[in-house]
Amino acid sequence: MTSSSTPAAKAELLIHASAQRAFDAFVEPDQLAQFWLARSSGPLAPGATVDWEFMVPGAHETVVVKAFDRPRHLGFDWSDGVHVDLRFKDQAPNAVVVTVAASGFADADTAIGATEGFTLVLCDLKIWLESGRSPGLVRDKAALLAQQLGQGK
Repeated sequence: MTSSSTPAAKAELLIHASAQRAFDAFVEPDQLAQFWLARSSGPLAPGATVDWEFMVPGAHETVVVKAFDRPRHLGFDWSDGVHVDLRFKDQAPNAVVVTVAASGFADADTAIGATEGFTLVLCDLKIWLESGRSPGLVRDKAALLAQQLGQGK
């Protein structure tokens, strides 16, 4: 949570890749499917509206891009009023700090869950960009959630 009374989520990680590469990973559907989503209806672009399917069965979201400053800043809103803000700051040659901040959550428990989720997304992204192979962190968490919701095997 932030210092105000509004619940928020934040995650941050150093990734050994260029800011451009990390930024594009959140923009391009084929790259998003490597570490975060099951499917995206299209790339993120200034003013775009796209549909995302998450790896948890039945979890989907409409994303409206509100900020697009390649490769430094990406912001978008979800249909439930949550705003997600991604910042990409060069740390060293071929290293970037990716920060995700999200606000507009209904309650603290949802913000805490989102913090966990964004942390897993950034960890999966880091390993994928640095090694060329996703460790499946987001997929495994999605499978666990599906099982807990009675959707898994």
